[in-house]
Amino acid sequence: MSKTIFITGTSTGLGKLTAIYFAKQGWQVAATMRSPEKETVLTAYPNIRIFKLDVTDVTQVQSATEAAIAAFGKIDVVVNNAGVGIYGPLEFATDAVIDQQFAVNVHGPINVIRAFLPHFRANKGGMFINISSFMGVTTAVPTGSLYNMSKFALEGLTEGLYYELKPFNIQLRLIEQGGSSGNNFKENVVWTTHPTITDYDPIVNKVKALMEHADPSVLDDPQVIVDEIYALAAGKSRQFRTLIGNMGKSLMAMRNSLPIEEYLEKIAANFN
Repeated sequence: MSKTIFITGTSTGLGKLTAIYFAKQGWQVAATMRSPEKETVLTAYPNIRIFKLDVTDVTQVQSATEAAIAAFGKIDVVVNNAGVGIYGPLEFATDAVIDQQFAVNVHGPINVIRAFLPHFRANKGGMFINISSFMGVTTAVPTGSLYNMSKFALEGLTEGLYYELKPFNIQLRLIEQGGSSGNNFKENVVWTTHPTITDYDPIVNKVKALMEHADPSVLDDPQVIVDEIYALAAGKSRQFRTLIGNMGKSLMAMRNSLPIEEYLEKIAANFN
């Protein structure tokens, strides 16, 4: 019998590529998105079913979970991919913006995980693959404090759940990706702003320029990320953390080799 994967955030980028790849490998795919009525690509695959889902809406999460289980009978793997990046000075961030960052990137996966736990416990197994970032293990971009916060939180959540769910044969995995040519820094980014304060303009402009003109050589091929997700889902890899891409690996190597104070100063020097 073919296995089934449930993926959040499949309307664009990495989520869509992952859904298509798994479908081509013969998996059954529950692809979720906020506006399924707009989807025209995934509908062409007979083994992909699309479900309406906003991960911040607990009622929708429960409905989509129940509908996917009813449609396929069993879900083997859940990929928490939906996310948003909020950048900019923390001073400019409203409570609503801070809540949005946490709601999508942290509370969203929590909602999905909680919804699937009864199903996985009943089946005595399952896997959650949480899409994190190298920015969840190393501070990489100034003005990204809120995004960093959300990914650090997702890392901690996943590690804590590893112990909690191991007795039920429920597996936890993390993908720590970087910017990719198919889902890079220019997409899904929201900036905090202020109408009169200009003190932060120098560092904000440097970060924006970095995002807009990222060197293609440091952007990952999104298929590499999809391949790693597939390796985890299919049991070909058993890594708890999979760090992907030259940017993340080089920054992690630097962070591990230096005192944290020296590392932070070295990164900050690029934006002075």
